[in-house]
Formats: sequence, C-alpha cells, structure tokens
Amino acid sequence: MSKVDVLLGLQWGDEGKGKIVDVLTPDYDVIARFQGGPNAGHTLEFNGIKHVLHIIPSGIFHKEKKNVIGNGVLVDPYIFAKEIEHLKNRDVDATQNLYISKKAHLILPSHRMLDAANEHAKGSAKIGSTLKGIGPAYTDKIARSGLRVGDILEFDFKEKYDLQKFQHIQLARTLNFDIENFRIEDMTLDEYETKWFESLETLKEFNLINSEYFLNDCLNKGMKVLAEGAQGSMLDIDFGSYPFVTSSNTVTAGVCSGLGIAPSKIGRVMGITKAYCTRVGAGPFPTELFDNDGEELRQRGNEFGSTTGRPRRCGWIDIPALKYACMLDGVTDLFVTKIDVLNSFNEVKVCRGYMIDGKLTDQIPFEFNSVEIVPQYEKYKGWKCDLSGTPSYDKLPDSLQLYLKELENLIGVPVKAISISPDRKDVLFK
Repeated sequence: MSKVDVLLGLQWGDEGKGKIVDVLTPDYDVIARFQGGPNAGHTLEFNGIKHVLHIIPSGIFHKEKKNVIGNGVLVDPYIFAKEIEHLKNRDVDATQNLYISKKAHLILPSHRMLDAANEHAKGSAKIGSTLKGIGPAYTDKIARSGLRVGDILEFDFKEKYDLQKFQHIQLARTLNFDIENFRIEDMTLDEYETKWFESLETLKEFNLINSEYFLNDCLNKGMKVLAEGAQGSMLDIDFGSYPFVTSSNTVTAGVCSGLGIAPSKIGRVMGITKAYCTRVGAGPFPTELFDNDGEELRQRGNEFGSTTGRPRRCGWIDIPALKYACMLDGVTDLFVTKIDVLNSFNEVKVCRGYMIDGKLTDQIPFEFNSVEIVPQYEKYKGWKCDLSGTPSYDKLPDSLQLYLKELENLIGVPVKAISISPDRKDVLFK
C-alpha cells in the first residue's frame, strides 16, 4: 500500500506551491487538493505563459495524471467554469482527468454577498478577506446547513438553494448591508446567480465521486498520491495568527479530514517557503519592511496577489514562524522558492528570534496580534549575481550555499530543492 505525500506552504501563503506541484507531478499518479477554495491562487509558468489555478489541482496540465478536488475544498461553480474555459483555451480538456468529491461544499452567490457584508460590518477591524465567500461557506458547513456538490444532482436542490439564499439575505440586512447596490464581478446578485446556475451544467460534465473511496482505492493499488495544500500554515484556522487566518486547516492534519485519509497513510511532508516573507491582508507580520528593501522585494518578486491583485507586504525570512510551521506539519523536506529575488542585495537578513517584553524567544506567542515583537536579525553576505542558467545545486555561489545551509541548521529540516526563476525548469534539486 502506498502513502500520501503532502506539499504545503509554511508561511502566509503565496510560497510557490503550484509551481512545485507541477514540477513533482511526473513522480505521482494522483494530485489531490484538500482544503481552501477560490481564495487560493496557484501560479504556474512554462513556455513563457503564466497560468493561475484557483480550485483545480496544479497537476492538471499533465493529462495522464488524475486530479482530485477533495471534500475539504470549497467550489464556486462560476469560478470553476471560468477556470475550465481558460484550460480549454490552452488545449487542456480537464473532463478527462479531473474528479470532484460529491462532499465538497458549494459557495453560493449569497455567500459572496455575506462575505462582503461581514467585512463591511467590521470597519477598521476587517481581516482582509478575499471576498470569495470562503468564510460564510465554511460557516454553513460547520452549522450543518451547507450545500454540497452532490446536492446539485438531487431533485430538490433549487428548494434548498432558495432557503439558503433567503437566510443569507436576512442576515446581511441585519448588518445594514446595501444589498441592492452590491456587485460581484460587475454583476448584481441576481445576474451573478443566473451565471452561477448556468455553470452547474459545466460541473455536471465531470466525474463526481466519493473521493475518500477513490483515493484509498488508489493507495491500495500502489498508486502514488500527492496532496496539494492551499494558503499557508500561518493561516491555519487553529494555529495561525487568529483571527487573521483562513477558514480551514492548512496544516498536514487537514489532509486527513480534507481527503478522507488516515494519519497512518501520510508519507513525506514537503514544506514550501520563500527565501523571504510576504503576507496579503491584515494581521501580524514581525519581519515586515517599510523601507526600500521591502519595496525592492515587492517589485523584484512581483509580489501582487494572484487572486486579489493586492500588493503583498514583504519582509525578511522569519525562522521562529518557519520552525513553528515545520513542527505542526511534520515537514521532512524543505523547498525554498524565489531565491533569485534576493540576487541584488549586498546582504540578506534572517530573523532568528523575537524580543518580547525584554525577553528573547523563538516561539510564536498566543498574543501574536497584540504584543510588540522586535525581530532579532542575523546578517549574511549576498551573492550579488544572476542565477539564471545555473546547471545544478552544487554550482550555486558559495554565499548562497552558506545561506541555505544556515536555514537548514536553524529550522532543523534539510533543503530538498530551490527555485531560481518563475519557470518550472529552474528548480534545482540538492
């Protein structure tokens, strides 16, 4: 029997997971998403073309591989249909190798309205939601009132839908939200709803399955399965910088509940980190830079959200946060992306600990959001050269190899590979 290998982000998302999944896909038979929804944006770049996937697993460009949207994922049929159309324009027929769990929950148009209403009601305390309806949809799931992909095949689906919509509108009104002037992608709620229902026909074209049986059967047959995470470990609903988090479990434990996989069937855990840190939206970010270095990271790294387009907050790499994530996830292999963004720096900094109330610590405090944190940096010599064309890991500049070795020592996890350009061909394995 095979085990499920896991690939997930160790920071606040945007670590380059989609690209690494695409690189690793040839070694696997099945790629499965286990949580999140269209708030994710996995960017892949090859043959000079950039592709952004929101719901569909990043192995979809390999037509001989099976791709699964697990029960822990949220599906917005309208966004899904747009993704499918984008793939068709790239000569990718996803109906041949994409499977969708009947137990995956649906994001309704009114979930997106309620998301906006909740953010509006918070005022200056807003958490920076992507406004994709993620929080309200997961809320309905936990409240046992959500609708699932399998429900679209039932005779009374419209009746269930109308009840949910009515409840959402009533709740939005209690928040004094302007429903009449609300727009989703330049459409009124009713206009978006019409498109949403049309998109259900696209969804019905796919293999709607009991994914827990499907995946365990694959493992029993000796097939290799890779679980693909979305967002990052520091956005986990339980262990992230709450309440500035996403609404699902982004750590390895989420694989079990999001795919129906037993803990004993988890194999390697591959954690992805940038060579620096970024964050989108509100919330604590100890190493955030507000100077020229921060702006240089943003511009050289093209740090603008693939889902929202918002400028990302940028800062130096944070070892306490990385060690915390590796502990929670049980990381066995470390992938370091966007090394090339640091090419121009004379020196690079690494946050090795936090000074809190005059005491040095390398642990994430419960009061992460409210306590003053002063990052303690170690400086390292930059490599000051263009890395493009580097043929192998051992040909990297000495100063870069020293930097990577220091990351290994501080985090306690070996570096498996690094990325030196946006293109999938520029991943160097150690």
